[in-house]
Amino acid sequence: MMNEQIRSIMTKSVVTVSQESTLNEVSNIFKKRRIHHIPVVKDNKLIGLVTTYDLWKLNQTEENYKHIHVSEVMNRNVCKISPIDKIGTAAELLMDRRFHALPVVNLRGELKGIVTSFDIMKYTLNKVYPTPILYKEVLGVRAMS
Repeated sequence: MMNEQIRSIMTKSVVTVSQESTLNEVSNIFKKRRIHHIPVVKDNKLIGLVTTYDLWKLNQTEENYKHIHVSEVMNRNVCKISPIDKIGTAAELLMDRRFHALPVVNLRGELKGIVTSFDIMKYTLNKVYPTPILYKEVLGVRAMS
């Protein structure tokens, strides 16, 4: 199960920003897309990652976000994975490093996707339980009440 390649579960159409983007833009993307990690790219090559945690630890008001560029807060030393690496490898990296997302890049450093801890949980749950078991029961009970 964990021997399948990352490309089978990664998100391929990734929202990205440039290092010149403002944190105001990033904050709006986080809210609208309900995501927590945005790869930073230049010429489609991964150069960093900005997260909701980066914004939180900055301890600034949202009013100040329009004056702060991504380059000032992004993580440049990003752990990444390739599309042909195994899902189990990604799971180990996420658990060991306590990350929640891994950008997926090819050998040229070009961004090909992103995989999150949620993607791996969803994949694992769907393998074990192909049809929902809990929510069907909960919804059924609520409908009868």
